[in-house]
Order: sequence, then C-alpha cells, then structure tokens
Amino acid sequence: MAQKILIVEDEVNIAELLHLYLEKEGYDIQIAPDGGKAVELFRSFSPDLVLLDIMLPVMDGWSVLKKIRAESKTPVIMLTAKGETSDKVTGLEEGADDYIVKPFETKEVLARIHAVLRRTVGEEENGGEKKLTFDKLTINLDAYELLVDGKRVDTPPKELELLYHLASSPNRVFTRNQLLDEVWGFDYFGDSRTVDVHIKRLREKLEDVSGKWSLKTVWGVGYKFEVTGQ
Repeated sequence: MAQKILIVEDEVNIAELLHLYLEKEGYDIQIAPDGGKAVELFRSFSPDLVLLDIMLPVMDGWSVLKKIRAESKTPVIMLTAKGETSDKVTGLEEGADDYIVKPFETKEVLARIHAVLRRTVGEEENGGEKKLTFDKLTINLDAYELLVDGKRVDTPPKELELLYHLASSPNRVFTRNQLLDEVWGFDYFGDSRTVDVHIKRLREKLEDVSGKWSLKTVWGVGYKFEVTGQ
C-alpha cells in the first residue's frame, strides 16, 4: 500500500509540482491550500507524512503543527521561504522533523522525505519498551512522557527523543553532528545551534533534580548524560 503524504501549500504552482513529482515516486497525495483544510484533511486522510508551509491563509503553519502534535507523532517537514535560523529552531522546538527552505530542488525534498520516513519506520520496527528510569527521572518514549520527581513535564517530541538518546548510553559523549544525524535522522549542514537550543531547554526542566545524573557539556566535543550513581 502506498505511503500517504499531505501537502499543505497555498502556492498552486509549488503544490502541483510537488504533487506530480511525489505521485510519480509512488506516494498517495492530497493537497490542502490553507491551514484549516490541512487540519481537516490530516484527520480524514491520515497521512504518513506532512509537508507543511508556514505562511498560510486561515491558519498558519505553526498553528497547524501544534494541532497535529496535540494528537499525533506523524512526521512533519516544514516548508518556508524564510531562511532565518530562528524560524528553523522554532519549527524544531514545536516538534517538526525537518525544515526545507524555498526555493528547493524536488530531489532534496524527496531525499528528506525518504530520510524521515526511514527513521520513523525503523523506530516502529525496533519494537520493545522504550522507557528509561533514573533517580527521580523517567523517560518514556512509548508514551512520549517525561516524569521529573514524579511529576509529568510537558516536553516537545524532539527534546524527549534527544534526552532518551543521550540517556540510553550513559556517560558516552556525543558530538553535535552525531546527535543531529542519530536523533533527527538527517544532516543539518553543521547547524549545531539546533542541538544547543534543545539541550538548554532540557536543562531548564532537569536542573537540580538529582545529584546522581546530569546533562553535561564536554567542551569542544558535545554532550553526555552523566550518571554518577543509581
């Protein structure tokens, strides 16, 4: 059965180009010309992946992304004409899986789609319980839930995945590029600020919770989840 992709794009030429190209690649495609229709189609079409423009009529891409994330972990790739780092970081913090700046090559879009879907399918096939427990900390990737000192703390998907990845290999140092590749599943062209922002936000949630573990910066290298005792 063909994988389904929802294209959310108000520029007709771009939407049609993506539609033709992706349909030729064997995907089942639906197009939403505005944010309101996007949410409607997301629920009725149940896509495997969403290509989501930011500047949209009725409801912008950020609002659509929040509605999707409130009910689903379906991969979302943001499309935008803006190339500023702040927009990229905002998208990632809100739970986007990738970010492509217009104008783009259709081959690049296809490569990003393949990478995101491959990672998603790989996570589903791995199976098994994805839950880590430390002193006053539980990271549950199955339920996408973070418990800090017994209390549930709202955490965007990518932050939780990053923390789980680091904590899965206690005391191992990961470079920023390794984390970008292994957590996001594609090359972010050396934009290490993505990782730094996520680490900063995680630290705000985990600061002074326990003396038995911590998120450590290894200067000049990267980060590690340091465990000193259980």
